[in-house]
This record gives sequence, structure tokens and C-alpha cells, in this order.
Amino acid sequence: MRSLDQLFETSSRALARRTSRRSLLASLGQVITGAALLPLLPIDRAGSAHAAEAKPKSSDPASCDYWKYCAIDGFLCSCCGGSSTSCPPGAAPSPITWIGTCHNPADGRDYIVSYNDCCGKTSCGNCECNRNEREKPMYRPSRNNDLNWCMANADSNYHCSVSVILGIAEK
Repeated sequence: MRSLDQLFETSSRALARRTSRRSLLASLGQVITGAALLPLLPIDRAGSAHAAEAKPKSSDPASCDYWKYCAIDGFLCSCCGGSSTSCPPGAAPSPITWIGTCHNPADGRDYIVSYNDCCGKTSCGNCECNRNEREKPMYRPSRNNDLNWCMANADSNYHCSVSVILGIAEK
């Protein structure tokens, strides 16, 4: 046991002679800074993007994976008594909308889609769908789905959202 104690004492004294408290704190600071910057390193997300594109789209308008819902945020009116293009009875479409460009895998074309909130009734609560493909920041409100678009209606209660094809997107 005595030789083990002597070994630790000798090595700790040698370490104390070679280093100072400042150098220990400097090394510790470098390690902490490096650990904090580690999440900022670039990450290749191309594989996950290709996996998302390869995911088959649904042909059911009541499914959130329906191709026309690429930029929708809210409850689908097709699950709330309406259809994918019309509000249910008792709800009125908002006169202001946001738009998105969605790719239809059936014909390989891109379409400009207008999203309208249906207002005037309490929230539907069925088939919540939040897809933000190609969403623009809030400084482009016409392409952002995070606003309450029912604010232009007399009754600003949000009920559900519909999607209407406006036309074919030209490249």
C-alpha cells in the first residue's frame, strides 16, 4: 500500500510543478467552450430530406399526407363536416389567405394552393395537420401559416382550414 501512496504522491507533485491553477482554468475553459460550440457544427441533413421526399403521399383528402396540404396548419375541414375545398355549414371562409406551392406526385406538376381558414364556429379539433413545407418567415405573411387568418371576419373564431388549387406553378 505504501508504494501505491508514494506513486500517487510523486505523480501529483510532478503535475503541480508542471502546471498552474491558471493553466488548469484555461484548459477547463477551452473544453467548456468546445462543448458549447459542438451543436453549431454543420450536419448533413440531405438523407432525411430524401427520406421525406420518398415518403408516399396519400390520395385521401382526409389524411394529412394528402399532397395538397403541403403548407397547411390547422384542422382539416374534410374531417369537420366540410370538404377539402369548402367550409362546413355554419362556418365562413376568411377573405384573406396564405399560399403554398405543392407537388402533385400523380402528374409530377407543382400547383399553387390557397389555404383558407373557416371561421365563425369553435375549433373542430379533428384531424390536426401542421405541415410547413416551403414556409417563409413571418416577414412574408402571405406565405406563413402561423397567423390567425380569421381576424378579417366578423366572428374571428377559427374552426378548420381548406385548400383550393389556384393554378399550375410555372418555373
